[in-house]
Amino acid sequence: MSGNKRELRYAFPKTVPVMAGYLVLGAAYGILMTDSGFSPLWPVVISVIVYAGSLQYLGVSLMASAVNPVYGFLMSFMLNARHLFYGISMLDKYRDIKRFKPYLIFALTDETFSVLCGENPPAGMDRDKVYFWIAFLDHCYWVLGTALGALLGSLISFDTAGMDFVLTALFVVIFTGQWEEREGHPSALLGLSAAGICLLIFGPDNFIIPAMAVILAALAVVYGKKKG
Repeated sequence: MSGNKRELRYAFPKTVPVMAGYLVLGAAYGILMTDSGFSPLWPVVISVIVYAGSLQYLGVSLMASAVNPVYGFLMSFMLNARHLFYGISMLDKYRDIKRFKPYLIFALTDETFSVLCGENPPAGMDRDKVYFWIAFLDHCYWVLGTALGALLGSLISFDTAGMDFVLTALFVVIFTGQWEEREGHPSALLGLSAAGICLLIFGPDNFIIPAMAVILAALAVVYGKKKG
């Protein structure tokens, strides 16, 4: 138990920025679901078993409109295709994980990826447990936010316009913290450059997947040179 507490105490501060964003975003999702006529139980259950923020927001309109399931599947796939690149980039980090691997794969959201990708627990600490606690705490924040929003949304009417900007602010906080912790910023500069160039070429609605492909290709080249 002492080991669990040690890893938990180490992991919790890493997740505080995510907590600030997930409580608000999860609450907004819960409110949107109840405002769309769903029982407060539904958003909580979906947050537990789906746990995909942007997809859940999309799902509100898809379910409320009773869209064709094939169309819903294609929209969901396109929206979450970026996780293919996240998963590939985490292969080495997760390769030797002996416990919790299925859950860690399931719980790899954008924000959890941002925290875990650069996380190297200190010597003597159980890496598997640190990764688990970071992912699990983030999941709990999202479910808790959803539950609070669903409860409030069933009682009070809210105007949620602009609340989705919290997600952008959350990314900025995580990025700034990682920038300040490291000397030299080749990965960050690569990401910014690739995103900026693809934004100019493909536009704001289509730049994410090409940008991730460029980043992955560049990292593959660097990784290959190191191995060689």
